[in-house]
Amino acid sequence: MASSPLNPKYSSHGRSNSLPSRPHPLILKCNEHLESLRASKATSSSSTLLRHKVEGLQDLIECVGKLIQLPLTQDVLLHERQENWVNELLDGSLRLLDVCTAAKDALLHTKECTRELQSTIRRKKGGEVELTAEVKKFLTSRKVVKKAISKALANLNSTSKSSNISSNTNKDHRTVALISLLQDMEVATLSTFQTLLQFISGSTQSKSNSWLSISKLIQPKRVGCSLVADESEFAQVDAALQSFVFTKTCKFEDINNLQNQLEKMESCIQDFEEGLEFLFRRLIKIRVSLLNVFNH
Repeated sequence: MASSPLNPKYSSHGRSNSLPSRPHPLILKCNEHLESLRASKATSSSSTLLRHKVEGLQDLIECVGKLIQLPLTQDVLLHERQENWVNELLDGSLRLLDVCTAAKDALLHTKECTRELQSTIRRKKGGEVELTAEVKKFLTSRKVVKKAISKALANLNSTSKSSNISSNTNKDHRTVALISLLQDMEVATLSTFQTLLQFISGSTQSKSNSWLSISKLIQPKRVGCSLVADESEFAQVDAALQSFVFTKTCKFEDINNLQNQLEKMESCIQDFEEGLEFLFRRLIKIRVSLLNVFNH
């Protein structure tokens, strides 16, 4: 019985458990999602860009999850289980979960503080004194979030990998193609999470190429796209609250504007929380699938 092939360009010669010569639709679809993530650029607000990136990442992760479930893919992974890249792949799957968790925690903490502040504004009890105290409490909580994000980003930037699978001439080309795809997925995921964490912290992206900086950690010879974010809704709220504390003004238009900004930020939080929860579940499923294969 003929099996569905996975990898393009190469003939079917080689060991029997290597990937067949013709491309499997899932390989093609995964590469389409990767190219879409690399090519996407900011066409409107930064929050709209990030929503699009997260949605694209969801498509990629789900596609990779299906690819790993294929018997042919599992045969190749099983054959390679003693190789160094396997440990790197498993370490990478755990790193993705850690970064995703950091982003989820940052959103949850900010959402809780936002709702407390909104409640204080709506009650209008205690006047300026209570509102100022709640604003200061919010800003203090944001410092905690930013510190946690800074730590997560520092851990991410300190990560390095020693091997470059694509340059390993001892491997079957079709096996290399699968490994490279899994590495590309890690690059795309880490890059998107990095940008999201910076967005939540209220910091703007530097001129350095985010995708490139991440890909250098994972695959030194790979090149990607830049994700440059405008001032986020989180940064706008931070600035508005800091201004409120310094000017100590409770004018109606200022409070109304603050409420609008908080509502926009809360909407962003809701969207990103849903996206991250989806990604977290899929990333866990991928890691479990890999562990089941390698422990077979």
